[in-house]
Amino acid sequence: MHDQRTRPPRRARLWLAAFAIAALGALGAASSAAALPANFWGVVPQGSQSVETLQRLKAGGVDSIRVPISWASVQPVRGGLWNWSDADSFFAAAAAAHLTVLPFLSTAPSWAVPVDRRFGSSAFLPVRSGKQRSEWKQFVTQAVLRYGPNGTFWSENPTLPQRPIRTWQIWNEPNFKYFVARPDPAEYGKLVKLSNAAIKAVDPGAQVILGGLFARPIEATFHKNPPQAYFASDFLEQMYKSTPGIASKFQGYALHPYTGSWKNLTSRIEEVRRVLKRNHDPGKGLWITEMGWSSEPPQPHNSFAKGRAGQARELNGAFKLLTANQRNWHVQSIYWFAINDYAGICNFCGGSGLFSDGKPKPAWSAYMHFAR
Repeated sequence: MHDQRTRPPRRARLWLAAFAIAALGALGAASSAAALPANFWGVVPQGSQSVETLQRLKAGGVDSIRVPISWASVQPVRGGLWNWSDADSFFAAAAAAHLTVLPFLSTAPSWAVPVDRRFGSSAFLPVRSGKQRSEWKQFVTQAVLRYGPNGTFWSENPTLPQRPIRTWQIWNEPNFKYFVARPDPAEYGKLVKLSNAAIKAVDPGAQVILGGLFARPIEATFHKNPPQAYFASDFLEQMYKSTPGIASKFQGYALHPYTGSWKNLTSRIEEVRRVLKRNHDPGKGLWITEMGWSSEPPQPHNSFAKGRAGQARELNGAFKLLTANQRNWHVQSIYWFAINDYAGICNFCGGSGLFSDGKPKPAWSAYMHFAR
């Protein structure tokens, strides 16, 4: 079974955009919640968020938000000054609300990696020339110098709670055509190695995790040459084979297991875990960096649309499953997509939020039941 999730490519590229287990009873729930890793409960914003909104999320049990740091936004002109204003606003609001940030580094500017219209409106990964690799590495280095330990953002904002970034995610859905013009496991492996070297040179104790892989995009079944997409398991398998030594260059992998029902999550996670086992790398942590369903009324051709009660039901089933299997699957974080509804970004984004026009949905109550 595969999943069809659509996004307008240009907007998606630039946008970027648990609970105690009731069946175990109160004692079991308390011990299960206590065993969860730090920063386990996350959400993904669609656009900027006010401090008040983030404080509300924190009060509801949210630990972390996942946000993009776009190279195209930070350095729109070759050789120009670094412009961190967009990312700074996310970091400032999150820190003020005592939330941790998981940043994903992505989106090359057109001056560095020109868009090839033969493959849509996305760009290739910045690894196809020595110049591209050098410039990407410089961007990654500057990001860590800005937001990592002793980063300039923290020294410039001494009144904010100091929450330096120690975990970095490399790109977003690199196996999917909406975020890479021509997905290529070998090229992505090169990007991971480059990024790991740049990050560890500044912060040797940092963690590097893979960009969230879309579990089963329908485009992977089209048999086009070159491929428009890969199943997450196939992409990861080929990355291991094409990139010697890659296992030591990242500390965790990430998955976007979008599916019509939470009951399909086990198969999507297990097929990726089998790849890690085959490559003698079974201990890697798993980050679910996007997952969600829509509260829009059920529709014949949109399996993510569940209605308001159905959205809460899917969240409840998914969170119970993931917390019950947290230790076995090495689950480190779960990020619900998204905080708020935002129509037009993707085929379910108009109802994917935990809130609509600032008003909580039943899914937010279900989220709090687990996270608090």
